[in-house]
Amino acid sequence: MPYEPPPYLAELRLAEIAEQVAQRKLPPVEGWKPEVVGESNMRIAADGTWFHEGSPIRRPAMVRAFSGLLTRDESGAHWLVTPFEKLSIEVDDAAFVAVDCVMRDGEIAFRLNTDELVVAGPENAIRAAGDHDTPAIYLHVRRGCEARLNRSTYEQLAQIAMDANGDDLEHGLMVHSQGAMFSLLP
Repeated sequence: MPYEPPPYLAELRLAEIAEQVAQRKLPPVEGWKPEVVGESNMRIAADGTWFHEGSPIRRPAMVRAFSGLLTRDESGAHWLVTPFEKLSIEVDDAAFVAVDCVMRDGEIAFRLNTDELVVAGPENAIRAAGDHDTPAIYLHVRRGCEARLNRSTYEQLAQIAMDANGDDLEHGLMVHSQGAMFSLLP
């Protein structure tokens, strides 16, 4: 069956975004206790490109499949987990890249480089890092893994904040989604 990516965020209402999120079936990684621990020889570059043994993985379906197996532990290490193996994976910055965002009915939805849709909120918090000159914005995706907003998505989110707050810089660049408030300033 051929893969059909979700429609562009700009074309979706909030209910349609929520439906897309609910349709995503992820493996129950949290319940798996594999006995074999090893190395995957894989790396996720800062731009979201996946590599295996130094060569880029060119099949988007493989990247989508592997991304559903990702987890990050308390020490910050990333793992690919199956029922039989837990394999380390090197991640240069974040496991995902947020490539688009939109405000719908007071909620902020993001599209990731894996075509997943994530709605920011208490369970998917937005985190500002970096410094004043080089800010970096991250979105919690799942299981400790985050997405770094690419430049155009950061600009979209900043515009959402400015549209909501006007020129009120005392409150900084703040956004609200699903009842949670997030600062875009490190």
